[in-house]
Amino acid sequence: MSRVRVHNFSVSVDGFATGEGQSPDAPFGHAGTRLHEWFFPTRTFQRMLGKPGGSTGADDAIASTWEAGIGAEIMGRNKFGPLRGPWENDDWKGWWGPNPPFHTPVFVLTHHPRPSVEMEGGTTFHFIDATPQEVLRQAREAAGGLDVRIGGGPSTVREFLAEDLVDHLHVAVVPIVLGRGERLWDGLEGLEKRFRAESVTTPGGVTHMTFTRP
Repeated sequence: MSRVRVHNFSVSVDGFATGEGQSPDAPFGHAGTRLHEWFFPTRTFQRMLGKPGGSTGADDAIASTWEAGIGAEIMGRNKFGPLRGPWENDDWKGWWGPNPPFHTPVFVLTHHPRPSVEMEGGTTFHFIDATPQEVLRQAREAAGGLDVRIGGGPSTVREFLAEDLVDHLHVAVVPIVLGRGERLWDGLEGLEKRFRAESVTTPGGVTHMTFTRP
């Protein structure tokens, strides 16, 4: 059976995966870009933007594994966009422009389903109100035997971890203290018992932790 994977998921040293006060102008709230500044210089991120170049060190080597073998993605509505409640219209099509970096079917968890949106490059957003088990069943069917990536945000990753549906989790612990926001680890006491854990710290001070089901 295909695996369920999480990649390049950044948290602060006090466990926050996003800051407080999210808005259209501040997708990560008061955290700004600090959680992801390790990622921006990498060749992997530059390729996502369609640009050449980028760093090729340890951070990039780890980050680059996010795409291989992925056939579908699941994300929460908060990752798709900043809007809450019923959709006012269908104009918002995500943060990523006309050609999002996913290039697969993407299942957006929301209590307010809307028609699917087909984008350039093979990405189609499907909006579904379902349990983690049901959306995973649909994503696996769409993935055609490839793996399914859980893209975030923290509440979505936490929900799939709580249901023991994740086979591989990569968390980048960034050396900043946010103090407030939304935490990843709440309610997941003893999580490490399910996985084989490894870690490596790169020169920029980021500790990459991987939890892989034995």
